[in-house]
Amino acid sequence: MTEPAWRAEKRRLVERYREENRSAVLGGVVFAGSSLMEMFPVQDWARELPGCPPVYNRGVGGYRTEDMLPLLDVLVTDLMPRRVFINIGTNDLSDPAVTIDALMGRYGEILRVIGGRVPGVEIILMAYYPVNYDAADEGMKATLRVRTNARICEANRAVSALAARLGCRFCDFNAPLKDEAGRLNAEYTIEGMHLREEGYRAIWPLVTRELLR
Repeated sequence: MTEPAWRAEKRRLVERYREENRSAVLGGVVFAGSSLMEMFPVQDWARELPGCPPVYNRGVGGYRTEDMLPLLDVLVTDLMPRRVFINIGTNDLSDPAVTIDALMGRYGEILRVIGGRVPGVEIILMAYYPVNYDAADEGMKATLRVRTNARICEANRAVSALAARLGCRFCDFNAPLKDEAGRLNAEYTIEGMHLREEGYRAIWPLVTRELLR
């Protein structure tokens, strides 16, 4: 079977990460997840912060928890980070066949693997970002009929409980992203789900506070 073009592109991205890891400084901070992490220019912005440790973005667009799990060496543990920020599972939430319990089961395994391979690592689970169905383009609306803000809120409660159970931290950076109705601010989104740079700028002070803590 022919590999889908987007899969081939992401496979090449993972291989680029693998190569970059060979010359990376160990003991820094890793940001890992799917497209909402890959698109976050945290690695570039962190260079502007005085006293900030080395930061590496290892997000891969389109990935689910099941995609991330076998690649944790490249995406996290080869870098032996002292701190990891994770935002993974939003693509799982876009699939109506995936239950929150199933998602948390795979997420928990990701956390156990990281903790087992990197003793003493601090793992921060980021809350899933809200969406805005009314601001979505036609190509995105079908996805957002499944990946609703109600489903995201339910998942965030489960992620918070998972963090508490496994000794990780849960951080919700979403307040600056929300409009008065609790949706993703239309000014901050490309098509109802992904963030523009302005959206990332809005949460950057909160992320920075955790990054430099």
